[in-house]
Amino acid sequence: MVKSMQFNFTALPKKGYRSVVQEEQGVVPRYDDAAGYGFVERTCAQPPREVHIEQIMPVQEGCVILEERFADRNESTEKDFNHYGMCFRVKAEPGAYRIQVRTTSGLGDTMIAISGMHADGLLNADYWDAARLVPNRTRVFQDERLWSYDYVNGRDFIDVEIEPRRLGCPVGIAELVLTPIPVYPRPESKLPALFTLGDSTVKSYIFMEAPMSGWGQVFDDLFDPRQVRVINYAMGGRSFKSAYTEGRFNDILLTGNAGDVVLIQFGHNDESRDENQRFGRGATEEMYRTYIREVYIPAIRSRRMIPMLVTPMSRVDGNAAPGHVYADSFRERQFPKIMRELAEQLNVPLIDLNRESVRYYNEIGVEGTTAVFMSIEAGETPGKTNDGSLANGHPARKIDGTHFKESLSKSFARIVAMCLARLAEQGQPDAARVASWLKPEVQAAIRNQDWSAVYPEMAVDAMTGRGAYYRNQIEKLVQLGVMKLDERSCFHPEALMEFGEFRHALSRLLDLAPDVLGRDVQAEGTLSRETMGCMLLDAFEAKFGAKVLPAYMTDYNGEAVPPDQPDYDAHLAPDERGIMYYPLVSFEQLQDTDEIDPALYDRVRKAYMLGLLRSEKDIERGRVWNGRELEPKAGVTREKAAKSLYYMWVLSQPINIENDLSRLKTKSAHWVG
Repeated sequence: MVKSMQFNFTALPKKGYRSVVQEEQGVVPRYDDAAGYGFVERTCAQPPREVHIEQIMPVQEGCVILEERFADRNESTEKDFNHYGMCFRVKAEPGAYRIQVRTTSGLGDTMIAISGMHADGLLNADYWDAARLVPNRTRVFQDERLWSYDYVNGRDFIDVEIEPRRLGCPVGIAELVLTPIPVYPRPESKLPALFTLGDSTVKSYIFMEAPMSGWGQVFDDLFDPRQVRVINYAMGGRSFKSAYTEGRFNDILLTGNAGDVVLIQFGHNDESRDENQRFGRGATEEMYRTYIREVYIPAIRSRRMIPMLVTPMSRVDGNAAPGHVYADSFRERQFPKIMRELAEQLNVPLIDLNRESVRYYNEIGVEGTTAVFMSIEAGETPGKTNDGSLANGHPARKIDGTHFKESLSKSFARIVAMCLARLAEQGQPDAARVASWLKPEVQAAIRNQDWSAVYPEMAVDAMTGRGAYYRNQIEKLVQLGVMKLDERSCFHPEALMEFGEFRHALSRLLDLAPDVLGRDVQAEGTLSRETMGCMLLDAFEAKFGAKVLPAYMTDYNGEAVPPDQPDYDAHLAPDERGIMYYPLVSFEQLQDTDEIDPALYDRVRKAYMLGLLRSEKDIERGRVWNGRELEPKAGVTREKAAKSLYYMWVLSQPINIENDLSRLKTKSAHWVG
């Protein structure tokens, strides 16, 4: 066991500590590899950060620096700043260390970071996921002038950075102790863990963000929970750099045990053109190589954990025309190519999701591919994105070719599992071990190339072409057990919906008695839009009551004025209403309300104003736009019924819980008889 490395920066010798500043010299030492310690002029951050040596003053209390100016950045932000300060480097082999720093200054005035990490980022993270299910177990400890953090090092040295928070405030270091932390063997009573780490395409989403999904969110469904724990550390906006600097990657290594597996996919946010910012997400190709080769892989292996790499899936053109042939989107910074090369050089198992994604897009075609990315039209979901409510179409006014829906995240999860099995067949032992944790039915699906037992909700007539338009809603409703496929696994998207089937589906979906739905309307035959609107209103009132509205209706409207407010202008032009949940075309602006059955008029109007029933005419994915015709007498197709039921299902969920598997129980996804 390697002993602690203890450094004393004060003028008084301390037993067991190495004195950094020799009394006869009175100057601070520069880093020397032979000595194994010293101050440096540039940190190991990507890109390197300039610090100061000449201004460091050895005084009685320790080594102190006073900065009278900070870096002059044209666009100085919380992600791009440099307060200079000092950086002390210690030669240290890859592994985990408890790093304790005793400062000469108050911690309120002092920023402390390790090897290019984000000082404040390390202080702020309570949970690593949106649903707050994955806690940060590796926290900074601070007590007066003592700072401590457990850190896993991948390089052959560790940088300790001391930086002032404000000008004219002296900060400094008095003592430094690095204590090795042993590898954690896995107790026999504890299952091995498979950690997934990546960006928004791997992330686990909450209902507020529906229908967006990441493959890491559904990956655990493929594994036998009696054999392995699958824990998703992915989060939107992350790259190799940002997942490292905020301590996310570090927490995995200090949470896991020897033999656990870390499956990593980064590349999309690494393309960001902010690589020169201190805490930007972007990376040059050389930075990308450095993070994999010098930071991630050696750090994982130092904990006797197993690294695996996943190339990032290709983005798609959301405006692709029929017949378009998809190709890899990584053209300028070829991160997938670099990851392939490094995986081979470092003997790391590689899952080439990038190549497989392009193959899959071309297999299901443009219509099938566009449908399962974040292509959103009015009335498709009450959820939101960073741009605002999705209820009237994607507020970014585009078809998002990076993020996708659950129907595609399941396909990516399936592809990753198949790639693991393929590596196992080729004799890769780590992949074989992970593949052995897959559920028996998943292993059988891979062998037989038939996934119908794993995903019985996948309708053969909703995978490609026009039938795929509402694939995501169809699969979710079948998965929930409230809509069904026929004996040939077909959904018949454009067939008309029966009134009775819709009422049964809606009541089961929201756990309501069927007799509270559709009172005083038709009880049989084809479902019309006006009768569907009445049932949706009945369901809404039975589920939520008259006083409490779901957060989707109240929290996502920004500066827009909802219809129930005195300042609401029913005749305002749609493009002047702003990004809001409620229909942009007011009920008064609809052109065919005179066709509504007078007995149903008030209920249909209320359903429309609540956003439960919207125009389906002239709307288009990738636009924030509402039609002006309600078509109250028109029959409702099965795919449009699935769209409406999916909307109600999301609306009924708490916004901050993970949008994972259905809570509903179902024995079969097919009609019987």
